[in-house]
Amino acid sequence: MTPNAPEARLRLADPAVRNFAQLLVNVLMVSVTNFTVWFAITFFVYLETRSVFATGVLSGIFLVATALTGIWFGSLVDHHRKKSVMQASAAVSASLYAACLVLYLVTPGEEWGDPASGRLWLLICLLMAGVIAGNPRTIALPTVVTVLFDEARRARANGLVGTATGISFLVTSVISGLLVGAGGMLPVLLLAVVVLGISLVHLQAVRMPEGLTEAAAGEGDHGVDLRGTIRVVRGIPGMFPLIFFTTLNNLLGGALMALTDPYGLSMMSVETWGIAWGGLSTLMIIGGLTIARTGVSSNPVRLVLLVNLALWTVTFIFPMYASVVLLLGGLAVYMFLIPFVEAAEQTVLQKVVPYERQGRVFGFAQSVEQSASPLTAFLISPLAQFVFMPFMTDGAGARLLGGWLGTGPMRGVALLLMIAAVLGFALTVVALTSKQYRLLSRRYREAEPVGAEPEPVAAQPALELVTTVPAPVAGTPEPGRALEPECA
Repeated sequence: MTPNAPEARLRLADPAVRNFAQLLVNVLMVSVTNFTVWFAITFFVYLETRSVFATGVLSGIFLVATALTGIWFGSLVDHHRKKSVMQASAAVSASLYAACLVLYLVTPGEEWGDPASGRLWLLICLLMAGVIAGNPRTIALPTVVTVLFDEARRARANGLVGTATGISFLVTSVISGLLVGAGGMLPVLLLAVVVLGISLVHLQAVRMPEGLTEAAAGEGDHGVDLRGTIRVVRGIPGMFPLIFFTTLNNLLGGALMALTDPYGLSMMSVETWGIAWGGLSTLMIIGGLTIARTGVSSNPVRLVLLVNLALWTVTFIFPMYASVVLLLGGLAVYMFLIPFVEAAEQTVLQKVVPYERQGRVFGFAQSVEQSASPLTAFLISPLAQFVFMPFMTDGAGARLLGGWLGTGPMRGVALLLMIAAVLGFALTVVALTSKQYRLLSRRYREAEPVGAEPEPVAAQPALELVTTVPAPVAGTPEPGRALEPECA
């Protein structure tokens, strides 16, 4: 099938596409809220405390919570209505943000400038819990894609998910920078409570397929069932090595997450940095739309690794000089390519993992892959603050490398980013030449499709999309009911 074959396109005439578009709007509302909170608290903590260590610990808290909750969230997705999981997720986040609003209002302003303040860290932990409570949506969404779309259109739907993520970055980076610059966390928290309340009302009106009530779990398949999930992952040749590669990749990527904001804020105001992130996020939108039009390659496993080579290359280049142009140019390439990695990995899992296990496998992958990032976030910030920043200010590094890298605290941050990039590039080369990569690529090409399948083109009118599918693969929702509204 060619990339532009009519049966592979997404058209609003298809009820499945319309339902998915409504769901994406709702997911976008919640993503905007959660990303706004995430960006804002990072900006706020750094601007109030001027501590790279504090922002690194903040990132570590977020990543630890993500790693610890992924498997449990995946179990919730597999065993409950997808719509109910999404509603509960938004309700919990809204409640936590409301508690943070009260805490913020009763706390004296000078408390926020002390990196050792108990109230500051209570606010951080509650806000991070609110953001983490939104993660079941990110696990549920690819399982919805699996059952709504046949294999030919699935990668394009994943591209639209990437586009929605890019839009949320575009909106939230601008909003968070302006709101924090104008009034600290108060306007951010007010916006979060209001928008999440609206999203709950909107989601109630969104029709979800009845087949998504829960996965067709076998007898005895209840709860988290970590052992059964590991069995499924082990049964897919090359899947564990792919997860392990992503874990090591995240170990190094945690450096980028912990250090980019302080690095950027050292060159520009918080308002300008927020607007810059908004502009950069348009590249993420373009990347997602490109995937929605063309799909991913015939070998998405290879695409994941090749894109990672490009990402580590730009991560090495942009810190070489203290240049706003170089920083924004490198991040622009990074933002454009990220949707390709996400869409390719999701497309692989959606094809090779049984539908009734997809929530737990997505959650398991998220937990394992994110488990390395907190280690980096916790280690990299004190390493930057107490070793590399003085090393490049008045230490041996300033004398040895200062002639071409420059001197000063932020040049120490730049050196750390470049070291992480070299290690990440080498890791990706090893993965690309491994036997496990070839095994997983072969499994993807040979696997029977999971979920909906398209009917032959000859059975369709020229300008219409199929709304029914042949007999399902065992464990998938009944196709004849795939577009019926769920009783919510």
